[in-house]
Amino acid sequence: MTGRRTLSVPWIVLALSAAGAAGCRGGERPAAAAGPADYHDPTSAAMSARAPAAFRARFETSAGDFVIEVHRDWAPRGADRFYNLVRSGYYDGVRFFRVISGFMAQFGIHGDPQVSAAWRDQRIADDPVRRTNLRGMVSFATAGPGTRTTQVFINYGSNDRLDAMGFAPFGQVVEGMDVVERLYAAYGEGAPRGRGPDQGRLQAQGNAYLERDFGKLDYVRRATIVAP
Repeated sequence: MTGRRTLSVPWIVLALSAAGAAGCRGGERPAAAAGPADYHDPTSAAMSARAPAAFRARFETSAGDFVIEVHRDWAPRGADRFYNLVRSGYYDGVRFFRVISGFMAQFGIHGDPQVSAAWRDQRIADDPVRRTNLRGMVSFATAGPGTRTTQVFINYGSNDRLDAMGFAPFGQVVEGMDVVERLYAAYGEGAPRGRGPDQGRLQAQGNAYLERDFGKLDYVRRATIVAP
């Protein structure tokens, strides 16, 4: 796969068939009417709605529930994207496909390959890093500048070394961090570096691939905006 970055610590990537900054949208997007959002249509106005200044998202998972509190001023573009993905139901059924004890838990590749394909080029421009990747902080995964789409990760510890790499936290787990730390982690790092899921195959085959070969992975049952 293209776009992978080798680091001296476990790497965080967003698997892309053609990673790069082409097609990124610069600058702030104007507020859009927050009508019904449909993740099947990522270019719709409803999927570009401006997020509230602060909001909470509840994730009901196979391991229990946790809540992420998002602050738009931490990372406006990331907050807007996450807000619309959650409220549209995008994360429902998504697996925590890359969980590395002591490092982070990553999720966000959709279980339907057609949906994954629709979002592959829907990149957002980078946000300045205004917060540090500490325990419980939530950031988008990336394959390089201007490549954020749908994948996010939750830090398990102090990963402040990621700040200089451009990983901009947009939220923080405020309830249920113990649940996040219980997510199934025995598969470890993904292929080809480890025996965990291969992101390219996940994008191409969806949850069918994970259910067949990585059946113990935890998953999101339902994600919703709960406040304001």
